[in-house]
Amino acid sequence: MDQQGPISPPRGARLRTRFTVPVLAMCGVLMAVMQTVVVPLLPDLPRLTHSSAAAVSWMVTATLLAGAVLTPVLGRAGDMYGKRKVLTASLVLMTAGSVMCALSSDISVLIAARALQGAAASVVPLSISILRDELPPERRGSAVAMMSSTVGVGAALGLPLAAMVVQYADWHTMFWMTSGLGALGVAAVSWAVRESPVRQPGRFDVAGALGLALGLVSLLLGVSQGGQWGWGSPRVLGLFLLSVAVLALWWWRQLRTEQPLVDLRLVTRPRVGLSHVAALLTGFAFYANSLVTAQLVQAPKTTGYGLGLSIVATGLCLLPGGVTMLLFSPLSARISTSRGPRVTLALGAAVIACGYAVRIADSRDLWMIIVGATVVSTGTTLAYSALPTLILRAVPAEQTASANGVNVLMRTIGQATSSAAVAAVLVHHTILVGGAPVPTLHGYLLAFAMAGAVALAACAAALTIPGDATPEGSRRARGRTRGARDEALEGA
Repeated sequence: MDQQGPISPPRGARLRTRFTVPVLAMCGVLMAVMQTVVVPLLPDLPRLTHSSAAAVSWMVTATLLAGAVLTPVLGRAGDMYGKRKVLTASLVLMTAGSVMCALSSDISVLIAARALQGAAASVVPLSISILRDELPPERRGSAVAMMSSTVGVGAALGLPLAAMVVQYADWHTMFWMTSGLGALGVAAVSWAVRESPVRQPGRFDVAGALGLALGLVSLLLGVSQGGQWGWGSPRVLGLFLLSVAVLALWWWRQLRTEQPLVDLRLVTRPRVGLSHVAALLTGFAFYANSLVTAQLVQAPKTTGYGLGLSIVATGLCLLPGGVTMLLFSPLSARISTSRGPRVTLALGAAVIACGYAVRIADSRDLWMIIVGATVVSTGTTLAYSALPTLILRAVPAEQTASANGVNVLMRTIGQATSSAAVAAVLVHHTILVGGAPVPTLHGYLLAFAMAGAVALAACAAALTIPGDATPEGSRRARGRTRGARDEALEGA
């Protein structure tokens, strides 16, 4: 009787497995590119769409609001119904939004399309959850760090790419290009990514999703429009009061629901809750770098400090930071493995603060501006790659996507708050150049100091996070995942 050895997976299955990490990383870059490509268009869109500048600004606001609402909702759906399935759906929505932008010049259609693209904000937390389920522990850290760095890499690539397309071609061409890239992403995920067997079955909390959506939209709408509508205006104050009331009621209900949208008992644990606080502060500190650098280098030379660079040159100034984020992600994984992600997060926040110190010391010479911005990006790489690792170690495997979705939400709130705070600082420190108000150098330096102080606060929050521990049940869940993966390969 012949004895057969262990059955090896088919060659095609092994090939697809090797491409899982690169495909997910590509999707993360695509998501960041989608969010960035509209920025070079903003000055010209009022003329191109025959609408007001206020209406055009909603092309950014709609994406922000939709992403903030959908990220925790889709994360929970991924834990319940399948992460690959929900990831594919978010990429389809992102691609559909690009097609709508490519086909229309009507501002209402463009705003709706950008809201659809906000669903792509869930790509990174869903991908990180898939990596936890699919990869062995020795590969997981570096893959998660790379996935986290794709946000900065995509943003750094998207700005100069979009600027060049807008400068040399019709602006709809840019959206046709992103439509093609989005379709490629959908096809690649369908081919290379397997559905994870780790699920948390139950009934989806529709009321919780609607309550969270109303509370977050009220909060972020007030934050994003406060500078334009007036921080003391009835509309803004009403939005903030509505947000507080709705979120308080939502919190109360989530604690009493058998199957909540967000497990608040898990969120309130120090390891998870403090990680979310650090995410909010890090998002605030990081975002000021992109906002202020772009404006500063494009300021007219007549200001005495501005360099008068074009939008293409501005994007190229930010490109070294994106490349640095990609190069430093393996280092971040090594530090997290040897010292723990808590140390990596604290170190990253401290490096961000050092980058802003460089910006305060010299923001007149182009090479020093690039150095300072790159140092901030380096710190962001360390911090952003440590945050999902902290979450992975603190929550059960079946709640990974929803927990990471909440963490990304906190970063989004931090970025929105940073945008409002930087705008408030710059508005109060202006000079007239050619009859138009332009921020002063002192205003920019104050914005850097504010972001650096918040980075130090993020460092302090990171150091208060309790030491690493493996959450109860996660070892068993990983064992189930690995066993199910092996069975799937043998049966393929």
